[in-house]
Amino acid sequence: MKIYFDNAATSWPKPDSVINSMNDFNSNIGSNPGRSGHHLSVEAGRVLFEARDNASELFHIDDPLRISLTSNITHSLNIVLRGYLKPGDHVITSSMEHNSVMRPLRDLEQQGVELTVIHCDDAGMLEPDEIKKSIRSNTKLLMLTHASNVTGTVMPVQEAGKIAAEHGVLFCLDSAQTAGVLDIDVNSLNVDILCFTGHKGLLGPMGTGGFYLKKGLENLIDPLMSGGTGSLSEFEKQPDFMPDKYEAGTLNAIGFAGLSSGIRYILDTGVSAIREKEDSLTAYFIDSLKSRKGIRIYGTADTNRRTSVVSFNIDGVAPSEAAFIFDEEYGILSRPGLHCAPSAHRTLNSFPGGTNRFSFGFYNTFEEIDISLKAIDKILHSSR
Repeated sequence: MKIYFDNAATSWPKPDSVINSMNDFNSNIGSNPGRSGHHLSVEAGRVLFEARDNASELFHIDDPLRISLTSNITHSLNIVLRGYLKPGDHVITSSMEHNSVMRPLRDLEQQGVELTVIHCDDAGMLEPDEIKKSIRSNTKLLMLTHASNVTGTVMPVQEAGKIAAEHGVLFCLDSAQTAGVLDIDVNSLNVDILCFTGHKGLLGPMGTGGFYLKKGLENLIDPLMSGGTGSLSEFEKQPDFMPDKYEAGTLNAIGFAGLSSGIRYILDTGVSAIREKEDSLTAYFIDSLKSRKGIRIYGTADTNRRTSVVSFNIDGVAPSEAAFIFDEEYGILSRPGLHCAPSAHRTLNSFPGGTNRFSFGFYNTFEEIDISLKAIDKILHSSR
């Protein structure tokens, strides 16, 4: 028996429609999109357009061609951050960011980009007024995670987007933990740049992702690499228009066939229904943990302000040891440690040991949580 509580790393299992779409592409299309004129190449191109179209519907984006497809959100973030920020520019971020944000920003800091990291509170929450206080005359970008991959804490992105817009600062949102789980409307949130990944809440396969740019921003962001796009092949200069400018090389078309079906599954099911199910699982688990002595829960207890990610520690038991017991003795698959977010763990005072992290998905059940609670009780008893 396997109980999969590692959906913050990658969602599993995938809907049957995702697997079927990938099998269909491999069996019946299998061609390179945009590189040939025959009908299978055209069909492969249609698959990519449908992926953009479904993503634009999910994120309330008017033009699907404002979405460039990438291999994951790390790829997307690097294109945006390295392509936009220049020496002398100032960028604001939070102390709860994933290393896919922090590492590029630290690299850029070494190259002369000025960086302000706003310290969040011990629940991982960002105070919007701190954004206002941090804005300077040379501030070019506000870069925030929508929700922490450590605590699930949902950031005040509505307020953040409004502040950025009022001060003429671009707002880039990292939706790795929220796309497909929370409603994201790039217009109402004043999001100028949205980065997303396919293999988490969007229920697609690994090796898929993308980003949205508000119209005109492609003139300000350089591509991370250049090469064949299937367009303007008569020129040796990279195209300067969306989405081709950022899509050098053959895209993972079979993966995007799966991602397209994953997003369609979410649209048909309803983001609100997915959120309601995951909220109920999370609330049940947190409420059950609260009644147990010897457990420390990180982040807010308000499930309206968090995703289905729960970090906790068991007194006297290292996270790595607990995770090993969960896996070996109970078939519970989770993730211990620092979760590629050392800054977040320093904020929570859980560095360097980290935490145990359970992250629930749409396919998890209350029965599985009950089994995990019994496992936690046995670990608690044996540690005393």
